[in-house]
Amino acid sequence: MSQEEPKITRAAYASKKGEIALREHEYDGIQEYDQLLPNWWLFIFFAFTFFFFAYWIIYYQFGLTRTDVERLEDRLAVINEAKAAALEELLANLDDDVLVTQLATDPEQLAVGHQVYTTHCLACHGADLHARISIGDGQFVNLPGRSLMDGEWEYGDTPMDIFRIINDGSPPGSSGFNGALMEAFGQRLPPTDIAAVTAYILRENAEQFDVPEISGP
Repeated sequence: MSQEEPKITRAAYASKKGEIALREHEYDGIQEYDQLLPNWWLFIFFAFTFFFFAYWIIYYQFGLTRTDVERLEDRLAVINEAKAAALEELLANLDDDVLVTQLATDPEQLAVGHQVYTTHCLACHGADLHARISIGDGQFVNLPGRSLMDGEWEYGDTPMDIFRIINDGSPPGSSGFNGALMEAFGQRLPPTDIAAVTAYILRENAEQFDVPEISGP
């Protein structure tokens, strides 16, 4: 049994359910059909239209809900509190000996430290930690940061001093190195990453800090 073809009428708009109207206008040979939208679609459309209008009144006119900025500030406060707690917990067990004999001899920690260094430190201190970049023919261009391989440490030469300068940045009142200040990476990196990159720097300066050799498996 063949299905009956829908009847098409010529009208401005469809006026009843199931009607297919071929609209009266035509442009460049293009014609347009019209049908009534399903009730479920209309219900969703008007429901969300009402919701938007109500939300606009509540949010923008009366300020009865918290703004995105307020929610973001609260979230950042929670993150900062968590970072502070993690740093406090780490520092409770972190000292020069732990950095030198444990973290700087742990291949997993050194791999993390190398990744952190490559991502955040390389641009200023160079791939070889000498704060320079090769331009060929044995010539180098100096980078903004200090060399981390010359044995000179402006703000303290203990492993924990290095940890703190990475975590806290240049001390207050410091003029930096050639006017460039050290960023306080503790504001955007977890303390475990700071400890790992410190261990990586110590490993690269193993002779100065008496870092033990990494024992094999």
